[in-house]
Amino acid sequence: MAAARDPRRVLDRATELRGRATDAAGNFRNVEAVRLFARALQVLESGPDDAGTITLRARILVGLAMSEAETGSAAAGLRHLDDALALTGRLRPGASQRVLRALVGAQRALVLGRVGRLGEALALFDEILPVLEGEADDNGLSLTRNLMNRANIHIELHNPGEALADLTRCLELATKHGLFRLEGKVRHLLGEQGQLVGDIPGALRHYEHAARIYADAADGWLARLRVDQARALLVAGLSEDAARHLDDVLPELYSSRNTQDIAEAEVARSAAAILDGDLALARRLAGRARRRFLSRGNDRWAEVAALTRLRADATETLGGARKPPARLVTTLITHADRLAGMALRDEAAVARLLAVRLLVRRGDVGTAADLLARVPRPRRTTPIDHVMLLRLCRAELAVATGRPRAALAQARGGFTELSRVRDRMGGLDLVCGTAVHGQELGRLAVGLVLGNTRGHAGARRLFAWQERTRAQVYRYEPLPAIDDPVLARLITEMRQVQRLAQQNRLDGKPVTALEQRYARLQREAGRLGWYTSPWGRPRPVSSPEEVAAELGDRVLVSLIGQGGELSAVVVRDGRFALVRLGALDEVVEITRQLHADLNALAPDHLPKPLVAAVTASAEKRARLLDEQVVRPLADAIGDRELVIVPTGPLYALPWSALPSLRGRPLSIAPSATAWVTAMNRKLIDPVVLVGGPGVPGAIGEVKQLRSVYPSAKLVDGESATSSAVLEALDGSGLAHLVAHGAHEPANALFSRLELVDGPLFAHETAQLRRPPDRVVLAACELAMSHIRPGEEALGFAGALLASGSRTIVGAIARVGDRAAAEAMTDLHRRLAAGTPPALALAHATAADPLRRPFLVLGAG
Repeated sequence: MAAARDPRRVLDRATELRGRATDAAGNFRNVEAVRLFARALQVLESGPDDAGTITLRARILVGLAMSEAETGSAAAGLRHLDDALALTGRLRPGASQRVLRALVGAQRALVLGRVGRLGEALALFDEILPVLEGEADDNGLSLTRNLMNRANIHIELHNPGEALADLTRCLELATKHGLFRLEGKVRHLLGEQGQLVGDIPGALRHYEHAARIYADAADGWLARLRVDQARALLVAGLSEDAARHLDDVLPELYSSRNTQDIAEAEVARSAAAILDGDLALARRLAGRARRRFLSRGNDRWAEVAALTRLRADATETLGGARKPPARLVTTLITHADRLAGMALRDEAAVARLLAVRLLVRRGDVGTAADLLARVPRPRRTTPIDHVMLLRLCRAELAVATGRPRAALAQARGGFTELSRVRDRMGGLDLVCGTAVHGQELGRLAVGLVLGNTRGHAGARRLFAWQERTRAQVYRYEPLPAIDDPVLARLITEMRQVQRLAQQNRLDGKPVTALEQRYARLQREAGRLGWYTSPWGRPRPVSSPEEVAAELGDRVLVSLIGQGGELSAVVVRDGRFALVRLGALDEVVEITRQLHADLNALAPDHLPKPLVAAVTASAEKRARLLDEQVVRPLADAIGDRELVIVPTGPLYALPWSALPSLRGRPLSIAPSATAWVTAMNRKLIDPVVLVGGPGVPGAIGEVKQLRSVYPSAKLVDGESATSSAVLEALDGSGLAHLVAHGAHEPANALFSRLELVDGPLFAHETAQLRRPPDRVVLAACELAMSHIRPGEEALGFAGALLASGSRTIVGAIARVGDRAAAEAMTDLHRRLAAGTPPALALAHATAADPLRRPFLVLGAG
């Protein structure tokens, strides 16, 4: 007991506990921090009543205030700060007292900011920071931390310039004083500032830099950072990626009991659910988040959560056939006024815009117009999804008031703004994802033009609108890849894990842990890929006349799925025509069934009765599709070579299996603009032949092709590693790849080709300085694509096309080894003789179209 009363030991013990608590709080372990701070206060109860003890007690209360505000209530935290401020009054006036009072005030500002009282917080920081500037401690910790906290308030208030100035100074101080953990937090906030001004690749780059620091010095902050990354992904339209991110981190956040961050994550997850169409989940999460915010006294964020729930309600109502209820309109308008009163300008605008859409649907266009007039013009920091919603409301109101030209003008303006955002995006995923924000506006515009299409001029106009709204990702030239050693390490590790998992499957060993590790690595590599493979240099959308001139004697068929109906614009000899085809859902369902039949028919050694049964089923479905999709086009397309631009699920349609198209040269392109771009690429000569592991007869088949291409470079056997294959592909004219592969629908850029050392990923083809002009994927279904909003088709073949390849030959269903070998032998014999790919493949597949489901993608 005597030792416990020794003043020196009391102070040392309390100081040690405070240090541990501060470290825990700095690493986002606030529950532990509260416990340690409380113990430190208990220890001090037996200490002396002198200046040192008073100062230490005040500093402990300052730390406890923030940790308790995060895990309990802000009111309790503010009470601790009141107590700390009272303690400073017992100190002798001077520098030490001024600094301590400033620190108490700075912590009060931080607590106020976290509960949405941003104006009060900013005023306090502005008052306190000059004191800390003049009386800064030697290591710069207090000044750096509070400059950073003020920057965060500026971000919340949409003051990006002021935030950047504070963060730039913070970074200098953190670097100068070796404040490694604080550097991570500063870079984290630089990501927030980048997101605020629309620099999503820059934001993601800062986030990932911060994540590396956190992994070493503050791993408790990683979950919070992933929430902010998810928000950036939502801006980029990548709702599936954002949802996966948040589902990964929410359990960790729940265990941390940091109420504010849990609730913010739930709001973000709710927003992702709305984009994915899971409105029940969106409502549940938004309601839960609102209750959490209210429990903290954070009315500002509670209203944001309530708006998210109302967005789910409005989305469901707008997707239905019933007249929207007046109550929902009234609720949105009232809520908009509350948001505006809290200076949440963008959120208030969204609430009013949703009400406008509902009023238009109710037929109350006068009230809708009055309400729309109250929505302010977008500012620099207004998110693109809000901007596109404003354009959509203006367009819908114009349609409702009989002004179709004004509606189309809004759509044109919206897509111009969306293009500016897209032009600033980084990797292929981000460029592709932004299309989701223009999806409804694009449907409105195309539907409006489609409904009024008459004759050549109308069809030409409709075609131009199709090109404006679809597959924009293929308009961009990839910039040189950024060398990132972390990404290279992750890709290498993914290869090793995938190869080990395959070996374990063959040996009958468990693979669950390896699959989980692979999924984690894929997520990490995907995050880096958002900015290490930048896309840029946009090309203009091809005009109808440019497309017509490039076609020559070919015919282009551009499909449209609108309002449950399938139509096609046919371009032939400079003329444009619209052909109505029938029910879209029926065609999609038959396509799905035919695809399943072709997969079932693929194995080489099926019993004859099974082959006969599946063939009969496939032939029946192929005839049905032929009757519904091709026969109505017969007069328009004649017997010409075809270029087909599919729509959504019809990318999986095995066109060459349809009776009217068997033996006919045809190419499948994601857009007419993409086809024109591919056609204008110059061809070069080098040929590379790649034989991967585990494909029966693969090495023999590749070697046999040496008789067709005597000077070809051969990469097979143990030499067929991912690095060797990438090197051989770079600058080649024709690449023939015989290897197993897998289409990855959840993350198309990680579709893969299996090689000796593991997979070669679609993501890696973006690193090629000059991708091969023509690629033949001989033994796998890597011509499959994951279709995203805006008709953005991504996969292994899509990545090659987007990276600059002219032509991809691949299977869109499973194919047997024997059927593949026979088709490829025939194809290459014709290609070597100078036959164009589309014609060569038409002859090669005509002999057995159901078991040779190969297509030409790009330019044939």
